[in-house]
Formats: sequence, C-alpha cells, structure tokens
Amino acid sequence: MHYLDWLAIGGYVLLLLWLGFYKSTKKEDNNDFILAGRKLSLPGFVATLVATWYGGILGVGENTYNYGIQTWFIFALPYYIFGLLFAFFLAPRIRNLPHRSIPDHFKHHFGHNAGIVSALLILILASPAPYILSLGILLKYTVGWTLQSSILISTGFSLVYIWYGGFRSVVRTDILQFVFMFTGFILLFVFAWHLSDAPISLISTLPDRYFDPTGGNSIQYILVWFFIAMWTFIDPGFYQRTAAARSPAIAKKGILIAIGFWFIFDILTITTGLYAVALFPNQEAAMAYPELASHILPPFVYGIFLVGIFSTIMSTIDSNGLISAITFGRDILLRIQQKEEQENETEYIRKGLVVMAFIAVLLAISIPSIIRLWYIIGSIIVPGILFPFLMTFTNTKLKEGKIILTMIIPVITAIFWFIYGNFLGHYPMEIEPFYPGIIISALFIGIWKK
Repeated sequence: MHYLDWLAIGGYVLLLLWLGFYKSTKKEDNNDFILAGRKLSLPGFVATLVATWYGGILGVGENTYNYGIQTWFIFALPYYIFGLLFAFFLAPRIRNLPHRSIPDHFKHHFGHNAGIVSALLILILASPAPYILSLGILLKYTVGWTLQSSILISTGFSLVYIWYGGFRSVVRTDILQFVFMFTGFILLFVFAWHLSDAPISLISTLPDRYFDPTGGNSIQYILVWFFIAMWTFIDPGFYQRTAAARSPAIAKKGILIAIGFWFIFDILTITTGLYAVALFPNQEAAMAYPELASHILPPFVYGIFLVGIFSTIMSTIDSNGLISAITFGRDILLRIQQKEEQENETEYIRKGLVVMAFIAVLLAISIPSIIRLWYIIGSIIVPGILFPFLMTFTNTKLKEGKIILTMIIPVITAIFWFIYGNFLGHYPMEIEPFYPGIIISALFIGIWKK
C-alpha cells in the first residue's frame, strides 16, 4: 500500500473516533443511550439504516464472484419486498408503541419469561460475529496480521465509542460511513468501466451461469434465502431505528428511501463483482472487491475504497454490537434479576457489551465463513421468533408457556436437523433446516391460538 492510502485510512480512523466520542459521556440517559431520545431525523434514519445493512460486504463479493447475479435474487430482492411490507404495515405501529426493544415487545404481550426467551434468540440473531469476521479478514489481507489478532482488534476498535455514546454515537458514525461506502464503490465502478467495457459487455464476456438467477443451486436453496429475508420483520436494527424515529411518518418514509439506496448500492456491488471475475479470474472469491481495487485504483483512491469497505462493515458491527449489549445487559441480565426500569440500566448494557464481544469473537473464530454464519443463524433462529412476533400485531393470543414452547421447539428442531444433516453429509429428505422449524412454529400457533 502507498503512503497516500495509509493517509486516507488514518484520516478516516481519526474522524470516526471524533464523531463516535463527540458529546458522549458516561452519564447518558437510558432512553438516549438506547434510542437517542426518539428524535432521529429523516437523514439520520436513512443513513444509519442503509449503512448497517451491508456488513457482510465481503460475503456479497464472494457470492457474486462464484454465482453472479444470483446474489441479487437472494441478498437484495427479498429484502426489498419485506422492507416494503415492514414500512407500510409495521413501522407506524412500532413507532407509536412505548417499547424500546423486541424483548420489551414480547414481555408486554406474553409475559416476563417470554421476554427473556425472545431476548436469548435476538442475542444470537443480532450477533456482530459475521461482520467482525469480515473486518478481521480484510485487516489480515491489507495489514498482514493473523486472522485471530485481526478479529480481536476489529472487535475492540468497532465497539469502543459505543461504551460512551450508545445509539447517538452509532448514528453519527453511520452518517460518515454511509458517505464513504457509496464513494468507495462508485470509484471502483467508474475505474472498472474505464479500464474495460460498459457493464452490458459482461453478458458476452462471462459464462452464462453468471446470469442464471439460481446460480446453479436448487430452487429450494434459493427459497430458503428468500424466507430468511423475513428476518427483516424481526431485525432488531429495524425495530430500534423505527422506535427511535421522530415520528411514524419519518419511520415509514425513511425505510422507503433506504430501499432506493439499497438498490443503487446492490447494482454497484454486483456489477463490480462481475468486473472482478472478468478482469481477474482465479483469485480468492472473498477478496473479490479488494483484489480488483488493488489492481485498478491509483494511490489514495485505493485508500478511499478501503475506507469504503471498512465503513460498510464497521457500521454494522457497532449497530449490532449495541443491540446485542442492550439485549444481554438490559433484556436478559437485568430482568433475570427481576429488576425493571432502573437508573443504572446503562451500566447493565455496558456489561452486556463485554459479554457480547466475547461471544462474537468465539463465533467468528469457530465458523470462519461469512455466508455460512448468515445461513446457519438465519435458518435456526428465524423460525423460532418470526411468527410469534408477527402474531403480536393480530388478535391471536397464546399463554406464556405455550408461546415459549412455540419459540424454543422450532429452534431446537432446526439445530438437530442441521447437526444430523452434517453428520450424514445431507439433510433428511434433502430438506433444509429452516423448513421443519418454521412448519412446527406455524403448527403450534394454529393448534394453540384462541
């Protein structure tokens, strides 16, 4: 790397830390620490929602490098659909609720213990492990550190300012990271186009399989990813930002604008991923974007692109890190001790930040594959919490004991299905773990509903 690249990265680090710690103190009000006082403006809402959605950018590059436009059909289109549904049917209602988290929501509807069980599932769902792994891989590639050292440093640096500023720090830094992530990929797209031909030429340059919506995989596999995208309904980041918005109208409008930015960013990332295949085949798939950039971008511009990649990943780490800390510290630890709203609630969240970081590091080191982490977490956790959460917006009622079983048994089923399939080398009846879990959840609700 050229010294101008290091200059760009160093400037980004200093600016990020300044924004992260700006006006932050250890005496943040509980509501401010979690929801920024419920005063999130439209620009802040859009920037933080867009930026936090792409933490697994290296996984997107890996999938595009291997399977082409299939990436858009499993990592983009389903999320637009469920994002639209969330905006129109859930966002205004969530903003008008007094709850500050999904476990709050469960506690209000189903009881104290159901809130704790939902928090345990959200803790896994919101884990920043896939994104810490992404940043660790990128640091290993650019700096040459070992993967384990890179993961530890990534965790510490990405979470340090959350300790003081909470959600306000996340939003401030996300605005900066939103700008850099788009700038970096626009530069990569422009230089790739200049070096090669127009994007349309990729259709004749690359093998046909890169333009197959399934990417050569089964329809069942594609549908699993589509259903996993229902994650959007129970994504704690969506819930937190919606609850923090200044008004229901801002929450709804902000999501609709965010979907437009997601579409633009998806076009940039998928097209540059295809350029990486066309210009530099036979390289490591997970490093598709950094490798392409290192070959075609001049000094300083390459540094700006790396800053864009760092921004894309770190914006998700700090967001999910804060949510995980709130979930463990406030929604689990505090409530297990039978305590309710407390003046020292923020202290419990900071304890949760330490525990969450430890768990995320263990996951990132144990399962060193970004896409596999996404797939495993989504297939196992989503079936247990999706239908119970959506049920709270209907007149359907379940007693606390039954709703807890409706959350736990689908998760246990999916776990055993996954373990059994890995032991045999194939899943029973060739059915992915997501399906038995979600079917059991639907059956329980159908049988037990009043």
